[in-house]
Amino acid sequence: MTPMPDMRQPAALWAHMRHTLAFYAPRVIDATGGCFQFFKDDGTVYDRRTRHLVSSTRFVFNHALAWRWFGGPAQHVAHALAFVNGAHRQAHGGYAWVLDWHDGQATVTDGTQHCYGLAFVLLAHAHAAEAGMPGAREGIAATFELMEQRFWEPAHGLYADDANPDGQLSPYRGQNANMHACEAMLAAHAATGEARYLNRALALATAIAQRQAALAGGLVWEHYRADWTPDWDYNRHDKTNIFRPWGFQTGHLTEWAKLLLMLERRLGAAAPAWLVPTARHFFDTAMQRGWDAAHGGLVYGFAPDGEVCDADKYFWVQAESLAAAAWLAVRTGDEGYWTWYDRLWAYAWRHFVDHQHGAWYRILGPANEKLTDEKSPAGKTDYHTMGACQDVLAALGVQPPAAGTA
Repeated sequence: MTPMPDMRQPAALWAHMRHTLAFYAPRVIDATGGCFQFFKDDGTVYDRRTRHLVSSTRFVFNHALAWRWFGGPAQHVAHALAFVNGAHRQAHGGYAWVLDWHDGQATVTDGTQHCYGLAFVLLAHAHAAEAGMPGAREGIAATFELMEQRFWEPAHGLYADDANPDGQLSPYRGQNANMHACEAMLAAHAATGEARYLNRALALATAIAQRQAALAGGLVWEHYRADWTPDWDYNRHDKTNIFRPWGFQTGHLTEWAKLLLMLERRLGAAAPAWLVPTARHFFDTAMQRGWDAAHGGLVYGFAPDGEVCDADKYFWVQAESLAAAAWLAVRTGDEGYWTWYDRLWAYAWRHFVDHQHGAWYRILGPANEKLTDEKSPAGKTDYHTMGACQDVLAALGVQPPAAGTA
């Protein structure tokens, strides 16, 4: 294992982003369109055809990050975005959830419309706009309007979750789509300066972190009925749904903590007073309930009674949590958050970072044992891990070099 550098230093964060990018580049690019999305630990592509909207959009983010910090190829940003808008986008205006891509042709294998997916379409366009991609700013506006038309429920101040290809909403409501919509709105505001995106980010944060949290003991519950009352049993006995897991999600609490602090910084003097104490409460509770004192690392989830309900370790939980710790440390001046930052990095460096091939392993068992050699199946592009490094740099006030010239 490579000795861990001081991950509070920008140079160490840059080096880690480069190390992760090197796992994907150049093998990730499919010359016939888009990006490959299924990688073994050593980088072998084990499924060349399946394309998931979440991966397709997150690879736009990855390539935009490479462009922004290291002068990565702008054409890779354009290539990834073109696949989102060419292959995933459908005649009815929505975006297919899963495609089979073969010989340059896309066949829809799951046409369900997910607000979660549109949140990442919005995020992709926002970061592509920062990279100067033609049409990306227009894509931000168009995606926002699509989310408005298909999923926005003004009576609740939140987005519905999913609909069939004909646009009929399911009765399920979830916080996850709204959390990533908040993230995307912050990115859209950064790219355009338009107040409506910042206002929507604040509305979403207020609804989830205040009103809905009040229904769940002051924390963020995942699942709701159509009237936004908590559904305490949804997926209780199903660990296979990675987008809708049961229980309080340790990583979502810390991810919200990070977003609340980003929102506060962006709002400036207009920021409401509840943002920082709520961020602290979410993070502190996640550490108290989720840290595995025996094996290290944060568990996936805990039940309403506080007991661990899923002791597996997921890469994104550690990454989002270390980013949140840095934001809290900088904002509050509390050295205890830097202690958590260092502890989370030390754990991830030892167990999750693949020092030989690059990138992070996706999942480990409760005692940090390997469960699979599938490093990056659909959904995992290491957007979380490189994004966490970028977020720490932002917390520290470190800006990218002049656009794409590093």
